[in-house]
Amino acid sequence: MTAIWVMVYLIVFTFLPGLELRASIPLAFFNSAWREALSLPFAIAVCFVANCLVGILTFWLMGPVVTIFRRWSWFNVHVWPRLEQTQHKLHPYVEKYGELGLAIFIGVPLPGTGAYSGAFGAYLLGLDKRKFFIANILGVLLAGIAVTAICLLLDQGLVAEDSIIRKLFIKQVNVHV
Repeated sequence: MTAIWVMVYLIVFTFLPGLELRASIPLAFFNSAWREALSLPFAIAVCFVANCLVGILTFWLMGPVVTIFRRWSWFNVHVWPRLEQTQHKLHPYVEKYGELGLAIFIGVPLPGTGAYSGAFGAYLLGLDKRKFFIANILGVLLAGIAVTAICLLLDQGLVAEDSIIRKLFIKQVNVHV
């Protein structure tokens, strides 16, 4: 497999909601053909950049998507007022703790967190673009470091064969593409 195809696969896996670099970095680590075609640092960098783009594109697309939904009277009458009320209540807290809190939310490698949900929440809570971009980069960096550290521990055999972490990661990355 060529390096270009490995990069394409890593980008595609990174853009899948719920997976992001939490799946693409382990794929780069534990797929021997991919590891031969592309150096690990470069593969991790590809996953990082793609995951940052996930957040940026999602945040950028939220405006047009919300505009389309606001044309739907049911959404505008029943859903939007609740979102707006929540936004007004939470906005002072988001302004005070927004970047760091959002970065941690994006960076924790658990289901339901990540750049997609972080961008969605940041938009609905009224976080400005600059603050979101900073939080997105910090959060993706945090997630990338955490996932890379776990993969290194697994790769070097520092995690026991029968541990839960090894079983979870090895099951997730035994995908043959």
